[in-house]
Amino acid sequence: MKFRSHAKILVIALLTLCSVSIFAQSPKVAVESIGMTVSDMDRSVEFYSALTFQKVSDVEVFGEQFEHLEGVFGARMRIVRMQLGNEYLDLTQYLAPPGRPIPADSRSNDLWFQHVAIVVRDMDQAFEKLRALKVQFVSTGPQTLPPSIKAAAGIKAFYFRDPDQHNLEIIYFPPGKGDPRWQEKTDKLFLGIDHTAIGISKTDASLKFYRDLLELRKAGESENFGTEQEHLNQVFGAHLRITGMRASSGPGIEFLEYLTPRDGRTRPADVHANDIVHWQTMIATDDVDLLAKKLRDAHVSFVSSGLVRMPKDKVGYSKGALVSDPDGHSVLLIQK
Repeated sequence: MKFRSHAKILVIALLTLCSVSIFAQSPKVAVESIGMTVSDMDRSVEFYSALTFQKVSDVEVFGEQFEHLEGVFGARMRIVRMQLGNEYLDLTQYLAPPGRPIPADSRSNDLWFQHVAIVVRDMDQAFEKLRALKVQFVSTGPQTLPPSIKAAAGIKAFYFRDPDQHNLEIIYFPPGKGDPRWQEKTDKLFLGIDHTAIGISKTDASLKFYRDLLELRKAGESENFGTEQEHLNQVFGAHLRITGMRASSGPGIEFLEYLTPRDGRTRPADVHANDIVHWQTMIATDDVDLLAKKLRDAHVSFVSSGLVRMPKDKVGYSKGALVSDPDGHSVLLIQK
């Protein structure tokens, strides 16, 4: 009887250890930064500085590690990190080889669409600042989302473009909406990056990638339509399913699935990291080897040749891999 009792205790202990081990295999993830490829670094730094981003680092890099990481042979890059509030925007100019510009006829419902949402204290003042900078409008003007869109009622937003035609958004959250820190009293006009939004074809497929594989959590969802949404996106008949995802820290990742119209174009298969249409969301993890294996086992597409060891003194992380989500948006997985 004593032997059986000890055996039961041993089995229970082993099962407990196994369950703890399995649970511990889920690496913690955080959204470190949002990155984009630019054609003229000095021009881009000047533009984002006018929105009160501050330069925090500026490096020039080349070598096999960077070629293997980004999938661009002969790459030589200048990388500038800009900061607004607690968030980072990484600008990359390919000194060699230069890439192609963003298609001139790009629309908000094309599946290569991506933007960062910059939170503002006062929409009217921010809009006047953008007018003074002579930015290219996407939206007809700032839009206030109506009470009929309960999750977003009272939120004000405006789409525009930077000098390379990257889409950007300024967004104002009324009391009770968004992260509470956006309600803190301040004299600053531009406060930080709330999220990056990506055009997607199927929410369920994106959830399998970002929630089930990368282990971000779903933070909210909304179905947006009406004249305000149409004029915000500059898409007639726009009716979107919007899903907000969050990691342990950093900006959110927002899915934009157009229920109508369904004529958004897919991301061309030949887009490379040196093309100006390229964005990459940097996600930091405490075990990138484990996460990379998980993605390989799930047959996720790798842009990188594999997990690449990187010069931490230059880029701030020791290992990385660039992968594609179901719609071709790039995610750079790193371990510091």
